[in-house]
Amino acid sequence: MTTLQMPTPFSVASATPAERLAVAELIAECFAFTYPDDPPLIPTLLAAELTHVTPGERIDQFVIWEGERALAYGKLDYSLTQNRHTGQAQVLVRPDRRRRGLGQRMFTALSDQARQARHRLMTFVTTDRAPAGEPFATKQGAKVALLDRRSQLDLKLLDDALLERWLERPADDPFQLHVWRTVPGAYLTQMAGLIMVMNTAPRGDLDVDDWQITPEMIRAWEGMIAESGDVRHTLVIEDSRTGELVGYSESDWHPLRAAVIGQGATAVRPEARGQGLGKWLKAAMLRVVVAECPGARVVRTSNAEENAAMLSINVALGFTPWSSVSEWQLRL
Repeated sequence: MTTLQMPTPFSVASATPAERLAVAELIAECFAFTYPDDPPLIPTLLAAELTHVTPGERIDQFVIWEGERALAYGKLDYSLTQNRHTGQAQVLVRPDRRRRGLGQRMFTALSDQARQARHRLMTFVTTDRAPAGEPFATKQGAKVALLDRRSQLDLKLLDDALLERWLERPADDPFQLHVWRTVPGAYLTQMAGLIMVMNTAPRGDLDVDDWQITPEMIRAWEGMIAESGDVRHTLVIEDSRTGELVGYSESDWHPLRAAVIGQGATAVRPEARGQGLGKWLKAAMLRVVVAECPGARVVRTSNAEENAAMLSINVALGFTPWSSVSEWQLRL
């Protein structure tokens, strides 16, 4: 009789290096299966990243083992201080072990854990690059809450004339552009407030409240980025008349996966919009990454399909649709 393989709790803190590496190898294999043309993830770095937890956050993790080999991995990520009604789930199953019920067992374990944590909502994402995700999500009774477009820009096709136009500012322009690898201490509190402008981004039917960002979170994120070997560029616009930070954009790049740059959040305070600051930030970021990320071929970014303003900027820059991501929520 075959023993039914079930999820077991996985404590990163008490796991052996070999166990962490086994989980990291599973994550890397799933990524390579979904994105075969991308630079592969690096298991040794992933193993270290498993230990990364933002202040005020908890991550419950489970693994289905076959001897020393991880067959499936699941995690439930949630805050202990805000949006306590919800947790973000992820389920991964080795490609050669799919369609055997491992994903369903893992999802059930995460759902049970979410209920124990008194969550009434569980969210997760699927991509059209892994077509089995959508029917699996529907089977669980989840509903799509937000559609995101993942777009890609081929750096060989950059329109330099367009960038020049967007970078041009009036002679008496009160706005000043900063380029940071880490946030200077004098700006740390302000930067936390600026990041919260992302709360104004469309979130569809997602049942979540505004997220609060603290200086401690920023410093923790910077530490995790440094440990992973990533390079983060943060561009920030300051209003010299008031000293207020009014807009920012960020990107991430790793020299061992040099071909792809991840363009993260770009946001401008509502009261400062309509002055070309978003275009300035995006054009300036492209100039920075071309100069400082050798070997980069493409830039990828995500936008909610309903975020017409940012999508129009990306389309003008030459970004084209690369994949579709669905954000699901399941009421428990």
